[in-house]
Amino acid sequence: MIVTINGAAHEVADGMTVAQAVRTLTTATTGVAVAVNDEVVTRGTWETTALSDRDRVEVLTAVQGG
Repeated sequence: MIVTINGAAHEVADGMTVAQAVRTLTTATTGVAVAVNDEVVTRGTWETTALSDRDRVEVLTAVQGG
């Protein structure tokens, strides 16, 4: 199936979870937020939230700077 992650199309396995999608982009364990089709997905449901064909996933990471 094809999902869009941070604006780029990716071919992924059927049943890929939000947690798996996040791991493809970052190894960060804190400061990460995810939205699927413009809806925030809480961290506690990442492992059980499966993606569907044509889903739009945004993975945001917090960055410190000055």
